[in-house]
Amino acid sequence: MTAPLSRERMRSDVAEALGEEPSAFADDDNLIDLGLDSIRLMSLATRWRSAGFEAGYLDLALEPTVAAWWNLLEEKR
Repeated sequence: MTAPLSRERMRSDVAEALGEEPSAFADDDNLIDLGLDSIRLMSLATRWRSAGFEAGYLDLALEPTVAAWWNLLEEKR
């Protein structure tokens, strides 16, 4: 089983998908504007689902920021 999703892991996974360092973007930056495409977004949703994150692609696409995604995770715990 995969370890629970932490905010640090979420930022790290997003940074990897963007080809950036986690410090290159803020939690409230729009990740689509930074280059996150639908394929990478689906990949993140799939990766995080195995760590217990119950939000899917559409949930993530509605508000594509680390802050919003972390709030979704916290709401569903």
